[in-house]
Amino acid sequence: MDVDILAHAGSEGRADVQYGVERRRRWTAEQKGQIVAASFAAGTTTTEVARRYGISPQHLFLWRKAARTGRLVLPVDDEMTFAQVVLESGAAVGVAGAGLGRRPSGGVEVEIAGALIRVTDATDLKLLVRVIGALKAAA
Repeated sequence: MDVDILAHAGSEGRADVQYGVERRRRWTAEQKGQIVAASFAAGTTTTEVARRYGISPQHLFLWRKAARTGRLVLPVDDEMTFAQVVLESGAAVGVAGAGLGRRPSGGVEVEIAGALIRVTDATDLKLLVRVIGALKAAA
């Protein structure tokens, strides 16, 4: 049996003893997602979460980067929330796209400042971002 004694600088009288063969843990994508989601929770730090799960902070930062770039999927909250809608007095209230005939299925329609935006799975996202930015700037 191999025994390694590691003395840390500034830790007089204290030593960490590690023994045996250390095995690499395998985390499922779901477990990684849960750990990363815990690291994004308010009031926690990445280091605290890494210690809680016995991984290095650097390892957790790699998983967080993977989540930001879409290579790691985070768990979805069970609770669905809706955005609050506030109408100004005297504002016209109507149904978006009313009277326009047949609407494509599976899409979303957004009406902003009198402009109707239809978003489907074929919509160019870069164009959509530019259009919404222009509407925000005009408002």
